[in-house]
Amino acid sequence: MKKKLSKKEAILESATQLFSQKGYRTTSMSEVAREAGVADGTIFYHFKTKEELFLAVLENFKNELIAEFSTYLDGREFQTGLEKIEDLLSFYISLVNRLEDRFLLLHRHFPYTLAKNNPACKSHLEEIYDSLITVFEQGIVQGQADGSIDDLPARTMAMIIFTLVDGMVRLYSYHIYQNGPHYNDLIASCRRMLKK
Repeated sequence: MKKKLSKKEAILESATQLFSQKGYRTTSMSEVAREAGVADGTIFYHFKTKEELFLAVLENFKNELIAEFSTYLDGREFQTGLEKIEDLLSFYISLVNRLEDRFLLLHRHFPYTLAKNNPACKSHLEEIYDSLITVFEQGIVQGQADGSIDDLPARTMAMIIFTLVDGMVRLYSYHIYQNGPHYNDLIASCRRMLKK
């Protein structure tokens, strides 16, 4: 049984879906209120502006994403760092499929435009990408220690691998390609880049 959302949670959930599907500029606060099943005034009680609501949605996603990776990795052991990288690639793709609306929000242009002038937005985006790149970096460092990964600049390689998989999932998110057929090629490419 699904837990009943508070009004604030319902607003955030509706805003996430609408910002993801329609974009920030074309989503109105009234539309979010209708979708959440609350009065317009209720939104403004919790969020003074649409930008404040967007930042709350982005922060929510950041926290959810960090928690997803933490839960996934908690207590999980990998024989090698290379195995961990391959597992992380698979997990990231499955997470994007499961949280598609949240990732569509992240893949839109608006957050990056807002980040130029809004320090809170910039900070949320930096924390999201830093947390993602860090988990890949940890796998590379482990692989270098166990000998499954060559002696390469770990942070740089983590960034390259992350952008490779993230670029692929963006094409999947917009239904340009299906994600299944390219998975093995992605793994093989990462092995070639990392393996001794």
